[in-house]
Amino acid sequence: MMTITQVGLIGYGLAGSVFHAPLIQHTPGLNLHGIVGSQRDRLLRSFTDVHIHGEVGPLLADPAIDAVVIATPNEQHAPLALAALRAGKHVLVDKPFTLSSAEAVAVVDAARDAGRVVTVFQNRRFDADFLSLREVVDAGTLGRIAEIHSYFDRFRPQVRDRWRESAAPGSGLWMDLGPHLLDQMLQLFGWPEAISADITAQREGALSDDYFHAVLHYPGLRAIVHAGSLVAASAPRFAVHGSDGSYLKEGRDVQEDQLRQGMAPGAPGWGLDPLHGRRVQVDAEGKVHRHSVNNAAGDYRRFYAAFRDAVRGEGDAPVSTQEALQLMRLLEAGRESADTGRRVDLR
Repeated sequence: MMTITQVGLIGYGLAGSVFHAPLIQHTPGLNLHGIVGSQRDRLLRSFTDVHIHGEVGPLLADPAIDAVVIATPNEQHAPLALAALRAGKHVLVDKPFTLSSAEAVAVVDAARDAGRVVTVFQNRRFDADFLSLREVVDAGTLGRIAEIHSYFDRFRPQVRDRWRESAAPGSGLWMDLGPHLLDQMLQLFGWPEAISADITAQREGALSDDYFHAVLHYPGLRAIVHAGSLVAASAPRFAVHGSDGSYLKEGRDVQEDQLRQGMAPGAPGWGLDPLHGRRVQVDAEGKVHRHSVNNAAGDYRRFYAAFRDAVRGEGDAPVSTQEALQLMRLLEAGRESADTGRRVDLR
C-alpha cells in the first residue's frame, strides 16, 4: 500500500487554486491536508475534508503535514520557505524561487541544514510543446542548432488590479514568465556564455514590466526568449533553425486552459496538444519538404510525482537546488543587462 504524503498549501489565489490544489489532489500518493487562504468561506464551500486556516502558523505547526507548497505573492516566497523549513517541512515554492540570489542561497542553506527537500515549481518542463521540442532537438534531425525562438505572447491591453501587475517587489512579466522560458533553454542547452535583455513596460498605466526580449549567447547558437502583452497575432511558440532544417510549433500547451476550465488532471484528453509541429527541410536540389511532427503528451502531475518521490527519499527533486540558484542568477543578469543596456558576461 502506497504511503500518503500530506501536503499543506499556502496561498489560494491563481496559482494555488488553478494549478497547485488540483495537481496535488490528482497525483497518486499525495493528499491535500491543509490550506492557508484569506477567502475562508470560499474554501470551506470548496473543500469538506481539508483543514482551512487563515494564518500560516497553525498549518506549519500541524505534525501531520510532511510538505508545504508556497503559492503566494513572490516577495513572500523566501520568508515562508524559511519558516516552513524551520518547522521541519519539505518545501515546494512556486516560481520564481525567491526575489534574489541572496535569498535563494539562504533558503537552500536552510534546507540543507534541516535535511529537507526544497524545490521550485518549473511545471512548464512538462508542457506538451516543450517535451515535443526536446524530442526534436535530441533526435538531431535539425542538425547543428543555430537559433531557437521561444515566444509566449498575450494580448492584455488593460492593466489589471492584481499584485502580478503592481509595483510590488517581484511583480512584472520578467519574474512571471521569465523563469519558465529561461529554465526551458537551460534544460536544452545548459549555462550560456552571456545574456542580453530588454525589459520594459509598454501598456498605458503599467506599474511593472509587461514586455521582455532576451538573448542567451552560446557558441554558434542564440536562444531568444520573448514575451509581450500587446500581441494579438503571436509568433510561433517555438521556432528552431539548424544546419539540416527548421522546426515550427504554433499554439501553446493546453493544460493551463484545461485547469482554468475545471478539467481534472488525468481526465481523457488531458495534456494532449491538437496542433502538431512542423519540420521543414530542403534537399540538395532545393526542394522543400514539410513533415508533421507528433506531439508528446504534457502532464504537470509528473512534477508533483517527482516531488513526492524526493520527499520520500526515493528520487531526486524535480528541480535541483543548483538549478534553482542558476536560474535566479540568470534572472538577475537579465535585469542588469536591461538596466545598463549592456551584454552581461556569465562565464
